[in-house]
Amino acid sequence: MKKVLFAIGLIASCAGFAWAGGLESLELFVSTVKTGRAEFTQVVSAPPKDGQSPRVKTSSGTFEFSRPNRFKFIYIKPFAQSIVADGQTLWLFDVDLNQATARKQTQVLGSTPAALIAAAPDLKALQADFTLANAPNKDGLQWVAATPKSKDGQLDTVRVGFKTTGKTAELAALEILDSFGQRSLLTFSKVEVNPSLAPESFQFKPPAGTDVIRQ
Repeated sequence: MKKVLFAIGLIASCAGFAWAGGLESLELFVSTVKTGRAEFTQVVSAPPKDGQSPRVKTSSGTFEFSRPNRFKFIYIKPFAQSIVADGQTLWLFDVDLNQATARKQTQVLGSTPAALIAAAPDLKALQADFTLANAPNKDGLQWVAATPKSKDGQLDTVRVGFKTTGKTAELAALEILDSFGQRSLLTFSKVEVNPSLAPESFQFKPPAGTDVIRQ
């Protein structure tokens, strides 16, 4: 999610033409993909300390969304956790701790990766919270870089990769870099575009005995 430096001359012109699809893919994705379902793998890399190798953690699960403002990440491995947004409340549930945290979505979703891929109703809404720019094509995907306009959070930059076919842009990857140098890469597979998802599938009810914290 660093700013891209262009080469000079003909190579730059050709590259610039190739990169033009990033923002177009994002706009196509937001405007035409109203619901989605996929499996994901997340790899989090922390910066090395004291000459040691970078620390890497891998997790996996499922992801669903219904635009605007409804989504859920269900982490299955290595630990069971859920992040569920029902349109009003964002729930974080840790199965092992038997603890659920509830926050108002309006207070937490604005300049977040979730807004980019699931919550925002249109491109204009994203541009209110992010500075958007084309990024180089990589790994067969078209990328867009998003930098939060608010400097209050810990998020540095987000890159979103799309696989575009015809009139459909399919979410393929999400790369997040925070202000501490930690990098998180989510890759999506078995993607379903515009499946039928019932609104109640995004409701979260804490299991009996759960410690509920409201913020």
